[in-house]
Amino acid sequence: MQIYHNPRCSKSRQALALLHEAGCEVEVIEYLKTPPTPDELADVISKLGITSEQLVRKKEAVFRELGLHEQTLTEEQWLRLLCENPRLIERPIVIKGQQAIIGRPPELIQTLL
Repeated sequence: MQIYHNPRCSKSRQALALLHEAGCEVEVIEYLKTPPTPDELADVISKLGITSEQLVRKKEAVFRELGLHEQTLTEEQWLRLLCENPRLIERPIVIKGQQAIIGRPPELIQTLL
């Protein structure tokens, strides 16, 4: 399993703890330190079954600072923007094989266990 993790986020920490408690072997990806490439993120989004825009944290300050609430972007533009501004990526994301889920609330990841 993999988790796109932000150690400063309580929900992300809770999700990681749930995975460890379940005895899962987890690859932790600190996406703020090592942002995904557009291709990697497109793969994650495909596994989530959502659009790039649905992965955006619209309450983040950088969302407002970039004026994104006033723009209509293509899927490719959202992907590039998320990779360049990883703080905008919703978290935590847990991946198991070809399935992925956003762990908000963290208990949702139990569907992958």
